[in-house]
Formats: sequence, structure tokens, C-alpha cells
Amino acid sequence: MRSMTGNPYDGHTLAEALEQAAILCDATPEVAIVDRGYKDVAVDGVKIYHLGLRRGITRGLRAMIRRRSAIEPAIGHMKTDGKLDRNWLKGALGDAMHAVLCGAGHNLL
Repeated sequence: MRSMTGNPYDGHTLAEALEQAAILCDATPEVAIVDRGYKDVAVDGVKIYHLGLRRGITRGLRAMIRRRSAIEPAIGHMKTDGKLDRNWLKGALGDAMHAVLCGAGHNLL
């Protein structure tokens, strides 16, 4: 879980998210399964797949893309039930703390 300052467009956050994943996993990701907000985004060394692709999609990739689509409702529930839409903590540090605490609370359920 990570907060981004301001309200950045989804496509502009992919490189930072992949960098964070590489730090946490000690390995650089080779494949990224994303939603349609990242449609025309390119990152060096990473193959990006999204729902609208038709060519070159194997059965395994199709299953991974469907799995990514199944995660979207969990994100929506965190936004509504976890009160991610309104943050009462002050500043960028408050935003970051609120996002991490919401993700931790969602994992407890």
C-alpha cells in the first residue's frame, strides 16, 4: 500500500510501483498485469499486459489478467469501507500513514 501525493494519473505511477515491488521482493519484475488506466504506458525491461490485448495472449496470461480484474472489488471496498476517500490526518505523512493502516486493516479481515 502506498500513497501518491496529489492526484496523479494511473499511468504515471507504474514506474514507481514497479520500483517499490523490486525493493520489497529483491527481484525486478519482468511482467506487469495492469488495468486499462495504464494502456499506453511503457517501462524498460517490463512486459505490460492489460485487459484489452488480443494478440499474443496465452491461456496462462489470460488467467492472470482475469485474476487482476478480480482484485478491483477489493480496492473499491478499501476505498469505501476503509474510508480512503477522506483522510483526516494532516500532510503527506498523514496520507501515507492512512493508506498503510487501511491496507493493514483490510488484511486483518
